[in-house]
Amino acid sequence: MPDLAPHVPDVPVNQIREITEAAWRTPGALVLSIGEPGFPLPRHVLEAGMSCLDRDETNYTPNAGIPALRKAFADRFREQSGADVGADRVYVVAGAQQGLHLAMSLLLGPGDEILIPNPGYPTFAMTSRLLHAVPVRYPLYPGYDFQPRIEDVEALITDRTRVLMINSPSNPLGAVLSEDVTRQLVDLARRHDLWIISDECYEAFTYDVPHVSAARFDSSIPGEARIFTSLTLSKTYGLTGLRIGALICPPGLEQQMNKVMEAIVSCVASPSQYSALAALTGPQDYVVDARRHYRVNRDAASAILRSKGIPFLSAQGAFYLWADVSHVSGGDVRSWVHTFLAESGVSVAPGTAFGSIGEGWIRIALCGSEKDLVEGLGRLPARA
Repeated sequence: MPDLAPHVPDVPVNQIREITEAAWRTPGALVLSIGEPGFPLPRHVLEAGMSCLDRDETNYTPNAGIPALRKAFADRFREQSGADVGADRVYVVAGAQQGLHLAMSLLLGPGDEILIPNPGYPTFAMTSRLLHAVPVRYPLYPGYDFQPRIEDVEALITDRTRVLMINSPSNPLGAVLSEDVTRQLVDLARRHDLWIISDECYEAFTYDVPHVSAARFDSSIPGEARIFTSLTLSKTYGLTGLRIGALICPPGLEQQMNKVMEAIVSCVASPSQYSALAALTGPQDYVVDARRHYRVNRDAASAILRSKGIPFLSAQGAFYLWADVSHVSGGDVRSWVHTFLAESGVSVAPGTAFGSIGEGWIRIALCGSEKDLVEGLGRLPARA
């Protein structure tokens, strides 16, 4: 057969899926490697999707999504972020990953560079490679609590740099960017005339610190605004399988957005859109209960890691703990997590899934049951 396109082999493997699928094939495994919320969906969300099917509202929707849902996303984003965003800037997407693909498709050409965090979510590199662009990783060092230093980011900017990717709350780190650092990153992008893609998929879950959206510091003037904000309901409301989120775009791009959306997915399935509308506009008990559950799990997991002498980053947001297992991983944490699964029946995500600085670290998902979490982490080898 003919060869695949030459850039496809450069797309890295997602090591999170690699270990998680191995766990799914292991009878009785405790799966702490993937961010899958474990609560049943609220009944009103399910009924909204079923009602859409019952009335046979299954035709195409506008590329950008049904108007009521765009407004609901805009209303929530204004309330949460303080940014002045209207519904005309909201594009309903098939999950945050499609939103990231959409944004990168608009902004990156062959050979263009995008600055991504290291450690950072795997698809930042995967998607940019798929678009013939070059991911350049800016370091987040343990010695600085995995926070970006402006000088480290700026040192990597070249005449090929087009986009700065930021992520807060962070997957995998659970770190949250402060207002000051967020403002400095936006100022940096402005100085060098870069676009920003801000992944804020975990904005609903912070603990004792506020979530600060980069959009707060953007211009609202067409031609001067530079920030795309990626949101999802997968994490906020547990709608992972419905594939629904939003991309908040700079003003003045409506025509270009419609073209690219049409080329990628046309529009999101209407039952998912009506379920999302019900989630955003209905009772918010799910979010409140989920935030409480994740915090309890974070504290329980932290206590176990401390008792074992395992260093970890204290999570301020999202629903992950980032832990140092270099005392047992032998310089190859990707192999070690598979050995740990085989020997203990517990899966955790290897830190190398998120970049080179993740060597020796693991990401622990806090979104399942407290019982499974406590039992699974109890099997981690203690640090001597």
